Amino acid sequence: MRVVPGEWTASVVRFVDRHREPVVVQTLRSAAAATIAYVVALRVSPESAPLTAPLTALLVVQVTLYATITTGIRRVNSVVAGVVIAIGFSVLVGLTWWSLGLLILASLAVGHLVRVSEFVPEVAISAMLVLGVTRVGDTAWARVLETVIGAVVGLAFNLLLAPPVWVDAAGESIEDLARRVRQLMLRMGEEAAGRTPVDHATARLHEARRLDHDIVEVDAALKQAEDSLRLNPRVREGLLHRVVLRTGLDTLEICTVVLRVLARSLTDLAKERDPEPLFAPETGAALERLLSEIADAVVSFAVLVTTDVSVSAESAESRLATELRAATATRDKLAQLLLAEIQQDATQWQLHGAVLTEVNRILDELDTEHRSRRLLEELDRCTREERERMPWLARLRKFAQRVRVRVPGRNRRAV
Repeated sequence: MRVVPGEWTASVVRFVDRHREPVVVQTLRSAAAATIAYVVALRVSPESAPLTAPLTALLVVQVTLYATITTGIRRVNSVVAGVVIAIGFSVLVGLTWWSLGLLILASLAVGHLVRVSEFVPEVAISAMLVLGVTRVGDTAWARVLETVIGAVVGLAFNLLLAPPVWVDAAGESIEDLARRVRQLMLRMGEEAAGRTPVDHATARLHEARRLDHDIVEVDAALKQAEDSLRLNPRVREGLLHRVVLRTGLDTLEICTVVLRVLARSLTDLAKERDPEPLFAPETGAALERLLSEIADAVVSFAVLVTTDVSVSAESAESRLATELRAATATRDKLAQLLLAEIQQDATQWQLHGAVLTEVNRILDELDTEHRSRRLLEELDRCTREERERMPWLARLRKFAQRVRVRVPGRNRRAV
């Protein structure tokens, strides 16, 4: 196959552009750590093919430094527990069908006792592998040595080459969620401005309910980002980043819940008024405009919480405040129009009031003062809990801050 120089250059450029992506970085780090662990084990372990070392390193080098440390400790504990159990069984009963069953049962029970979490099966696997060989003593301690080598290499690898920070990926997930919410609100506004068949309103309700699944996916991405900020030497102000993203997602989750209730109210209203329009023409147009303005504010809010503290963040906050002021003015106009409709026909006054109440709740959640107050409360709570749980970490941070002040010319920009 002939490679065109221009295509080869473009491929290299694309690779260079993507080399900083967390998935690519993590793949290269895992492969390198496993290879180094195998090379070290070849020189130290008596085994000819010490594959336990690269396997341990591969499992230990997780996506975050916090997960690497906790995973490494649990994995070493699980392997050592399995080896000790295997040595005891080899001395007492050897390998038979019934001793194998007892070995697995005992290993799984011990795994839960030593609290190795997801590595409970690893206790039984280690015990079976060691018990199944002839030279039990040598193989057992060789396996322990290889496991320690793999865990140490994995931990050292993450300390020397810090794992990637997944904040950008979490931010993209939050912004994608906000855009999906915006598209749904725009469709709901367009349908509310005219005659809305019941099946269309029901379809919007199902779409609003499906946003719950999107929330779960974004929450998983955010948890990964939060772990990547813990104990990461590349990150300063990690707590602030975690709280900003978490409170931002909480706000969007509340907005999706209220949006689902709003979709339910519009569906009930469509059932009551079918085949007539949901609102009078002027009222429907005001509601469509209001939902469009709130939809834009939702996206601006997502951009605000995922933007670093900089000029861009100030611009996003200013844009959000402007959109909220416009939406508040439209909300006041809609309230007057709904009041006029109710005075003429009070048949569906409960549903009209519910629609107004739900848009008010979304506006309250997106309010910048409400966000600032919630952010300060969460920062105080998290700082207090962290200080009570790990007082040594607070003292270490104070010491690091004093050292940083003494070092002139240090780059102080947060990651």
